[in-house]
Amino acid sequence: MIIGIGTDLCDIRRIETALERHGERFMKRVFTEVEIARATRRPHRTASSLAMAFAAKEACSKALGTGFRRGVYHNTMGVVHQPSGKPDMVLIDGALKRLEELTPDGKIASVYVTLTDEYPLANAVVVISAD
Repeated sequence: MIIGIGTDLCDIRRIETALERHGERFMKRVFTEVEIARATRRPHRTASSLAMAFAAKEACSKALGTGFRRGVYHNTMGVVHQPSGKPDMVLIDGALKRLEELTPDGKIASVYVTLTDEYPLANAVVVISAD
């Protein structure tokens, strides 16, 4: 059963501007170390990679039904990639607590994410299911 769906569209140029103005401070405030490492491995795609992660966090906060409040913040969600390249969401602290609140007794929650970009836009969709 689906217990949450969220989507977000992020302008990559907005991330480029934030990186130019605030650099590492911006990255460390919003993104996980894993997201930063993946994004900075390919300098010509850093902003695009970060924009997709940003969109995924926004989409996940919507799927959780809270937005960025009640313990759900950028630093409580992160995009990781399987060896195949498939993206996954990792939730900790307040985001994980919210997921547990949403999950019916006896069910196991799964968080699915898909990412895409076509300059100047990055898009993410997050679906949370309980099986």
